[in-house]
Amino acid sequence: MNSKYRRLLSRSSVAAVRSRLAGVVGVVALMAAVLTGTAAVGTAGAAPVAASVTLSAHAPAAAPAAAPAHPAAARPATGGWTCAGTPIPKGYVLVGFNRSGCNGAGSWDQQPVRDGIWTCSGSPIVSGYVISNYLSSGCSGIGAWYHQLAKNGLWTCAGSPIVSGYVTTNYNRSGCNGIGAWVQMTARAGLWTCPGSPVPAGFRSTSFNAGGCGGQGAWLLQRV
Repeated sequence: MNSKYRRLLSRSSVAAVRSRLAGVVGVVALMAAVLTGTAAVGTAGAAPVAASVTLSAHAPAAAPAAAPAHPAAARPATGGWTCAGTPIPKGYVLVGFNRSGCNGAGSWDQQPVRDGIWTCSGSPIVSGYVISNYLSSGCSGIGAWYHQLAKNGLWTCAGSPIVSGYVTTNYNRSGCNGIGAWVQMTARAGLWTCPGSPVPAGFRSTSFNAGGCGGQGAWLLQRV
């Protein structure tokens, strides 16, 4: 019995030692992975960060990998036909859309803004410009908007920015092919302004006319 017991005890001891060795090997492998940057993808979001904090007192941090000489993401966009997601340069707008472009991801034509240019839905509106017309079938069916430089008395579409120093003074429900249009005027005393119109610095709203601004109501603009 004693010899059998000793053999069993010996086997269990060997198994325990092997288990501990396996655990140590695993920890060493994980530490090596953290230090060399070869940790598994599944643990990249958590384990390497925690391990690096623990090891920082005992080992220098690994040097960061050298960045590519010309990373694609850092190259500035220069206009023309580009894939969806490409940054739009300042002062550019989207003027064309191709659903099958960029291997089915869609592509957009980026061009410098100018007075009197049709742009696609989703295009930026450059400062100083307003939207003065809308075509639902434009830009390959996603809708197109007409960009113009702001000027006194221009009818502008719903969603158009109101340029600084301007107010809205009239409303046409059927304007801009049915989405509604507002007249923008440079602010001056005596204008009746529509609901939602800004009140520029140096002015105030006074009297109210329920029938003004195409039946929406209007407020009289006066100097402060």
